[in-house]
Amino acid sequence: MYVTKKHLSRRTLLRGAGVALALPLLDSMVPAQTPLRKTAAAGRTRFAAIEIVHGAAGSTLDGTTKHYWSPAGEGSDFEITPTLLSLAPYRDYLTIVSGTDLNNASALSPREEGADHTRSSAVFLTAAHPKMTEGSDIYLGTSIDQIYAQKAGQETPLPSIQLCIEDVGSLSGACGYGYSCVYANTISWASPTQPLPMEIDPRVAFERLFGDGATPAERLARRQADRSILDTIRQEMARLTKGLDASDRGRLNDYLDSVREIEARIQKVEKYNSSGEARALPEAPVGVPDSFEEHVKLMFDLQVLAFMTDTTRVSSFKLSRDVSSRVYPESGVKSPFHGLSHHGENTDTIAEFAKLNQYHVSKAAYFIDKLKNTPDGDGNLLDHSLVLYGSPMGDSHIHDHKRLPIFLAGKANGQLRGNQHFRAPDGTPAANLLLSVLRKLGVEDVASIGDSTGALAI
Repeated sequence: MYVTKKHLSRRTLLRGAGVALALPLLDSMVPAQTPLRKTAAAGRTRFAAIEIVHGAAGSTLDGTTKHYWSPAGEGSDFEITPTLLSLAPYRDYLTIVSGTDLNNASALSPREEGADHTRSSAVFLTAAHPKMTEGSDIYLGTSIDQIYAQKAGQETPLPSIQLCIEDVGSLSGACGYGYSCVYANTISWASPTQPLPMEIDPRVAFERLFGDGATPAERLARRQADRSILDTIRQEMARLTKGLDASDRGRLNDYLDSVREIEARIQKVEKYNSSGEARALPEAPVGVPDSFEEHVKLMFDLQVLAFMTDTTRVSSFKLSRDVSSRVYPESGVKSPFHGLSHHGENTDTIAEFAKLNQYHVSKAAYFIDKLKNTPDGDGNLLDHSLVLYGSPMGDSHIHDHKRLPIFLAGKANGQLRGNQHFRAPDGTPAANLLLSVLRKLGVEDVASIGDSTGALAI
């Protein structure tokens, strides 16, 4: 008996004028009678790093006692804490890591005192101590997202994507206390001297994922005509779907609906922001929503599409910027972010800060939910992803970098079991966790990172 089956390359693209649309993994991309776990589709772990600034209430002495962030129990015997409540449905995918210290974000000499806000983001994924300079002779370390991108990103159209929510500014200039602004404005470093810019505009990120050489004028004309990128690939879609079975056609249609839905949301934002109506963020690009809630969901949805189509396997996402005074109305907290983080050891203020932390974590839960509900090969994207969420600060009132609030989500293709709270011994470098993440991603040829002393047993 001969088994016949239409076979598509995993790298099949739907092309149109200025458009190159990658596809999700379809059954037609798997050779007949080949188990998914033995195909090229297997073993592709996606990595997403998410930074939130200003630490967490759970890292204060009061918050530690009240277990705002870190559970009292260890191993699989732990209760979900108030700040992490939105992650309860994903407990089987959750690994909480408590008690690590980001030593190289601290001042290592008296002249470095006062610059914690400038250093923090730079150290988040590098665990390296930034060279103190306001000039172009910056020096840090390579971040773990880029170490992984150099290994796994060469097989994808984009080695990595870097996104942010607040305008972090340029990768130059002086930010006070003797440090260049570059250290505060990105968490991704391709090398010790090569910082990567973070993209704030969903439209630009969308075009980067799905564009294919269209000129700025062509993109502008398409936006002004309120046309979809899908309009230019209709013939290609019709040709492709003719040979697909019902299951693949359904999956492809769901994917195209998602692309169009995200594009329509971006167009709606651009239309409003171009209408002349007063904006809450008048200096932001026309594609950036005034609403944090809307903006962050768009950016997470774009990352899901990028992972689903294997357009990239690596993303880094900066949810805020240091000394941000943004207010988050949807959180129910009326105080500006930075001011609230300087709680003055007041227990009521710390409790309010914990409420804001809970809100920020719930946005990551939105992303985790999307990953879990997106089929991918023999499982879902969350099975095949590793998400790192955390802050490079602990107790932000004293600019402390101890007891970092961090969790991991996802199974990393079986490298993490989930349903675990790992409490590190006092004084454990956060660099050890970064090294552990690299090991779970299959990077074995990096002996150390920053001040690491060894991998954690997670």
